Amino acid sequence: MLRQGRITPAQQRACDELYPRYGIPYSAAPVDAQALFGRSAPLVLEIGSGMGETTAAIARAHPGTDYLAVEVHGPGIGSLLRRIEAERLPNLRVVRHDALDVLEHMIADGALAGIYLFFPDPWPKKRHHKRRIVQPAFAALAARKLAPGGILHAATDWQDYAEQMLAVLGAEPLLENTAAGFAPRPEHRPLTKFERRGLGLGHAVWDLVFRRR
Repeated sequence: MLRQGRITPAQQRACDELYPRYGIPYSAAPVDAQALFGRSAPLVLEIGSGMGETTAAIARAHPGTDYLAVEVHGPGIGSLLRRIEAERLPNLRVVRHDALDVLEHMIADGALAGIYLFFPDPWPKKRHHKRRIVQPAFAALAARKLAPGGILHAATDWQDYAEQMLAVLGAEPLLENTAAGFAPRPEHRPLTKFERRGLGLGHAVWDLVFRRR
């Protein structure tokens, strides 16, 4: 089910007016990124773009790479669409659909230069851990969609989830860790306001950067 949340009038207008311009309808067939962006460039998929602050900053800083942001939260979609319009980001498009469906059906095998998974829902209660997106099946799917040398970059501020990610991704034969355990935060991942606040309170953040063999 699509999460709605409280959406402002401006965000709703963006969904109504800008999604036809910058959004991509879900399809069971792989997207033609070259036709979509009008060029041949590395393609990165971001799973869970939230309110779009980080997504837009990354796209703005790397104009030579194309980005496909996947989100289901209405306010986040509206906020990101407004950023794309205001900042004139031709290398960023949005899909409002379940990320696993998009990864499975809309992305061809070996098509991605990168997959970003920043601060996914940690489902903190132990009985809900099975709902976490990073599971062995996800690791295998993500590895299949990455081109050789492609990067899967995840980040979380929940230590037990970080440890689970490290174990799950480390067990996938097609992925290799680029660090001896957790990685330093790469420069391409900007600090979010939430993250800055957490770091100021002494909270830790764990980055994981795996490469497709």
